[in-house]
Amino acid sequence: VQLVESGGGLAQAGDSLRLSCVASEISLSTTNAMAWYRQAPGKQRELVASITRSGSSTNYADSVKGRFTISRDNAKNTMSLQMNSLKAEDTAVYYCNAHRTWFGVDYEYWGQGTQVTVSS
Repeated sequence: VQLVESGGGLAQAGDSLRLSCVASEISLSTTNAMAWYRQAPGKQRELVASITRSGSSTNYADSVKGRFTISRDNAKNTMSLQMNSLKAEDTAVYYCNAHRTWFGVDYEYWGQGTQVTVSS
């Protein structure tokens, strides 16, 4: 199972970026909640946003509410994070995360991460 993130890069404060997470060897329709996490240098990994299997419910960290939007398209096996009004403090490596319960066993999957750097 692979989760591959893309869309990171260098941005100016106030800019927008869109991150994507594409899954292979797994159908996202079989996963439970998915999420984006981030880890800044010297800090612990933190939850940015999560979304339920159907996409009907989302949750955001207070620091990104109103600026970031998480979405998923199970048919295309992708999850996205639209990041608007970027701030320098959004600089971090962003990770895609998925949970799946398969034959009664819980699995957790991570992508390799994509760097987002926001200059002020």
